[in-house]
Amino acid sequence: MLLEDQRFLHEDLERLEQGISDRTLEDPRHIRDRLNRDHQISGFLTRIQQQSKRLLDIYNDTEGLRTKEIQSISTGDPFDEFYKQLNDIKDFHRRYPNEPVENLERAYKRKAPGEGESATAEIDHMFTGEEAYGRFLDLTRLHEDYLNLPGVQSRRVTYLQYLTIFDHFTPPHCPIKRSEKATDQYFNYVGNVAEYLEGFLRRTRPLDDLDKTFATFDQEFEKAWEAKEVPGWGSETQSVGPTAPVTEGTGEGIWCPDCEKEFKNDNVYKSHLSGKKHIKAAGSRKADTGGTTNSDTNGRSSTKTSASSTAKNLKERAIAEREWRIRKYASTMETVRSDTRVNVERRQGMTERERQQELDALFAESAEPSLRSFGAADDDSDSSDDEKIYNPLKLPLAWDGKPIPYWLYKLHGLGVEFNCEICGNFVYMGRRAFDKHFNEARHIYGLKCLGITNTTLFREITNIEDALKLWDKIARDKKKEKTGGENVVQMEDAEGNVMPEKVYYDLQKQGLL
Repeated sequence: MLLEDQRFLHEDLERLEQGISDRTLEDPRHIRDRLNRDHQISGFLTRIQQQSKRLLDIYNDTEGLRTKEIQSISTGDPFDEFYKQLNDIKDFHRRYPNEPVENLERAYKRKAPGEGESATAEIDHMFTGEEAYGRFLDLTRLHEDYLNLPGVQSRRVTYLQYLTIFDHFTPPHCPIKRSEKATDQYFNYVGNVAEYLEGFLRRTRPLDDLDKTFATFDQEFEKAWEAKEVPGWGSETQSVGPTAPVTEGTGEGIWCPDCEKEFKNDNVYKSHLSGKKHIKAAGSRKADTGGTTNSDTNGRSSTKTSASSTAKNLKERAIAEREWRIRKYASTMETVRSDTRVNVERRQGMTERERQQELDALFAESAEPSLRSFGAADDDSDSSDDEKIYNPLKLPLAWDGKPIPYWLYKLHGLGVEFNCEICGNFVYMGRRAFDKHFNEARHIYGLKCLGITNTTLFREITNIEDALKLWDKIARDKKKEKTGGENVVQMEDAEGNVMPEKVYYDLQKQGLL
């Protein structure tokens, strides 16, 4: 029954177009509703492409089934063909009595908030709490991975600084050398960053032709790689003259690619060329780049060197491609990136209560339409719900007396208990409340009851025995320092300079007095 399938596909396409038209006329106020509308339209467009492809296959009629069915209807007795198809339909429903029938009239209509599942259920699980439905980036896990990379562990890069430099892979912003980038840890790191940014773009821009944009990025990378113009992955040739190429660093001085260091003065650069550190770095760099060795005369060794060099070039190309994509992704999300920095700075200056109230207000604003429609259904049930709050998970109550959202409960780790013996075995829920209590009156009073006056040195100490041991050690050290300073014998030289006895005899033995 290809003609019936053909009619069904035409109807489906018209219903999809009508559904897209209805949603395009809407103008949601909340960002969650806008994203939900865009994702629904994107799903409809994908279904239009699939149904259109099926319809074209029917019209092409490569196997001749459609022509055969038309001939069977147009020739002979039409009632015979009609009853034959009717019997086929009855036989199908006899074999599958519970087969659901798709109602195209209701399939693509926008459901009211009270009808079945929430319309934004998919969007709610698509973003984390820090992303705020695509308004900000959430790079906290990637920031931790960045701090554990070789070459970065000695530097303390804050999350705010990381938001500025996460797409910079050349000195002086990135301390990782080119030889250290060939590790699996760095390869996985840049892969995770590129994957997150690409997923974020797909989640926040469902109606854009992102595949075409990503293909353009790949073509640009191919051209730049062939011309060796990818930042940080150019040819590693160093001039032998008095000056080195000014291709990296700040661009104001002279860059030494062997030591990966920038020199402001030409004379300092010349003098460092004969140093041991430079000679050692140049030798190791030459060995890493596959310099000529004595084993090149051996055919087998030459083959191994060539194979390892090819594998290394392929890995460097893959890493450079991921770095290129990260730069391009970050350039397309510059507004979101700046908004994220502003949001992080703003949240750092807020108290815990203010952050919680802001999150609750955001959640209440997004849930307002569904609550309003539910309230319009029955006012009596609303009044009874206000009197008795439904809280089966025993979640903490917010400032308005209602339970906080479960994702906020998990985000702040409020299910983890921290016991403090100094506070009388008081239990603090969550790490933030535990860190905050060290400056509160309860903990300070508990330390004073133990005879401890300097409370700043006893942070993270919750056991009474540990606190007393530390206080005794501090008292002994202070006493020892005080008695040691009083027993120092002072000596005076011929010029009247006063100094300790040990220093005086040392200078006298050297003949300096």
